[in-house]
Amino acid sequence: MSECRFCDLSGHVDESNTFGTVFAVLDGYPVTPLHYLVIPYRHCTDYFAMTAEEKWDADAALVALRDRVLEQDLSISGFNVGWNCGRDAGQTVMHAHGHLIPRRMGDVEEPRGGVRAVIPDKQRY
Repeated sequence: MSECRFCDLSGHVDESNTFGTVFAVLDGYPVTPLHYLVIPYRHCTDYFAMTAEEKWDADAALVALRDRVLEQDLSISGFNVGWNCGRDAGQTVMHAHGHLIPRRMGDVEEPRGGVRAVIPDKQRY
């Protein structure tokens, strides 16, 4: 067992969640139901350390997962997609991983500003 929880996950991924150089898992601490993580098999620290092929595969995974979750839940009306890069940006597992967060009407009182809400005073503009 390695010291990286995402490296440890890579050997236990269902084939339907494999996309070339990356794999996907449901987030263990989801923001909303069907919140997925897209993770390179290769251990690298963040999005900027990923290869072009890993980024390409991650993009394909995000599109495929979006289609899948839209089929599973008709209440989904939007998505947030993001990569936290570095501790000061909120990254807690230092292995690159992107988030696909399905959104539904009314899941927050005022969604305007989206990812800008990571700094609450900057959410509204």
